[in-house]
Amino acid sequence: MEAKHPTSVATADDDNDDPPCMNQPCFFCTMNEPDPSLRRARIAACFEQIPLGDDPQTVLVLSGLWNVAMAQPDNQEFPSLGLFDCLARLILRGVHDKEWLQRDQNVYIPYYAAHVVGSYVMNKARFAEKAVKSGVVPGLMELMRGKMSWVEQRVAVRALGHLASHDEAFEAVLEFEQEIVGLAMEIASNCLEVVYDEFVSIKSGERERYHVDLVTRGIGGKETEDARAEEWASQLQCWSLYLLNCFASKNRGLDSMCKREFLRELCGMWGGLANRPSSSPGAIGLVRTLCQSKLGRSNIASSRRVIECLCNISRSSDDCQYMAIDSLLLLLKDPDTRHQVLDMAAAVLADLVELHGGHGERKRVGERITRALLQDYHKFKYGNLKLKSGRSQRALEETWDLKVERRRREKLMSEEEVRERNAMVGSLKREGNESFWCGEIKKAAAVYTKALDLCLLKMRKQRIVIHSNRAQCHLLTRDPENAISDATRALCLSGAARPHGKSLWRRSQAYDMTGSGRESLMDCLTFIHVRMSSQHPDAPAKNKIPYYATRMLNKQMNATWLFARVANKKRRKGRTRKKAKCRSEHQARKLGAKLDRVDELLTTREDKLGWSRRKLEEGARTQSIGTSKG
Repeated sequence: MEAKHPTSVATADDDNDDPPCMNQPCFFCTMNEPDPSLRRARIAACFEQIPLGDDPQTVLVLSGLWNVAMAQPDNQEFPSLGLFDCLARLILRGVHDKEWLQRDQNVYIPYYAAHVVGSYVMNKARFAEKAVKSGVVPGLMELMRGKMSWVEQRVAVRALGHLASHDEAFEAVLEFEQEIVGLAMEIASNCLEVVYDEFVSIKSGERERYHVDLVTRGIGGKETEDARAEEWASQLQCWSLYLLNCFASKNRGLDSMCKREFLRELCGMWGGLANRPSSSPGAIGLVRTLCQSKLGRSNIASSRRVIECLCNISRSSDDCQYMAIDSLLLLLKDPDTRHQVLDMAAAVLADLVELHGGHGERKRVGERITRALLQDYHKFKYGNLKLKSGRSQRALEETWDLKVERRRREKLMSEEEVRERNAMVGSLKREGNESFWCGEIKKAAAVYTKALDLCLLKMRKQRIVIHSNRAQCHLLTRDPENAISDATRALCLSGAARPHGKSLWRRSQAYDMTGSGRESLMDCLTFIHVRMSSQHPDAPAKNKIPYYATRMLNKQMNATWLFARVANKKRRKGRTRKKAKCRSEHQARKLGAKLDRVDELLTTREDKLGWSRRKLEEGARTQSIGTSKG
């Protein structure tokens, strides 16, 4: 691995030889040393010297190490030569020595140092063990506490999350358990507001210069800065949730994480990192981890808002769909939370009993849902057990009929009965279509219901179309909940590999009616993807997004913008302050007018008293004159 010295200048006279470097020891010159053993010894000496010196090129060295760590995180050369000791001391120096931090470009050093730590310990347990022995945790804790800014906080939380994911390093992180869990919860809840206040809401020219340089790498204007800041804010939130998940998976910090207020806030947080979907669980992944503990299940089951959030995501195109389903199934398996959750979620899960998720365990997810719903159905059917929700009770009955009774009946059908059923279903479908186009929407929905009752389970294509058509009827009658139910059933039947496009679009519209922007957006995006990748000869032209889908996409992108809630909150506060100011000014004017009136009355009274006093004095003088004459 060769490194070009950053100050080297090639000329025709020196035949492209680098000028001699005056910095001893110089990291870049050391990297070009041909003797491997001498090179390693000099690199180790550089790592010893860098935290002690005051070389302006230190930030260039850290930037180069960052590039190496990002490209080759499993390369053990630098970690074996004392890199982590060097980085730990640089972070602590940046936190405690403010004068040094403001010198040259040293303000960039803590960010790069923490980022390099996180990149190296990401995959290798032995690197994580070496890092904690080198003392990186105290410095990362200082950055996580916000001793510098949200930019350094982001890479510190990332590094601590990767350290906590390895058993070899978890004990070192566990020393700060209470503080880390509290800080991670606070960051996850408030980081969007912090980034908005300290970066996004500030005019481009007035932003912290080194923040702009780190966020954009010196490329792009305000639009690029805002886009990257949004991405980094999301990452900061996701890494905080990832760190919490590391503790929750080891049953640590559950008392804090299971508080009702935090669980409610989790519902508004989006998924994990796009480039690490399996290891970055996001909010729903953390809920699933909490559902694996008794305390977590008890607190989550008692929160209607969390259960409703899980229900919505389980019937959407969100990447977290299967995590949400797993969470609900874990709650249903617990006898202490089962019936409480059944009351809220049975109707939703009944829509998913025919879901085919693709490969492996997901392929049988519909059967898992069926078993979870019907495991004690005999108590409802033959006993006195009842659910509080009539809708949930009916959902259990329909699931029993669909998955048990109808299967039995259809096994006993003759071929002639099957042909008759096919003919009757086709006739009812045509009748329903005619009623729909004549504007008789409720009648069409009723006819589609009859057709579905007659459909055999193996008539998947017909059932997909009829469910989707009935969903459209529910949309027109302003019944979004039943539209979501029918569209979901159609999508479960069509499968994840080739989802039914019209059903995606109709469910997106239904979620829009209910104000669920996240679910509507994900269905709209999936609909556009299906439409543009369709191989059917009658499919619309590729690379052409329908206008109606573009409108929905723009609407939901604005509604679900990462900083939308924070920006609205700031606007409401601004309007409140403005109203309060106007009210106070109005009250001040009224008070001023009252005071002026009082002054006027007092002045008038004083004038009257003065006039009366003068009259009395004149009368007294006149009387005294008359007496003297007499």
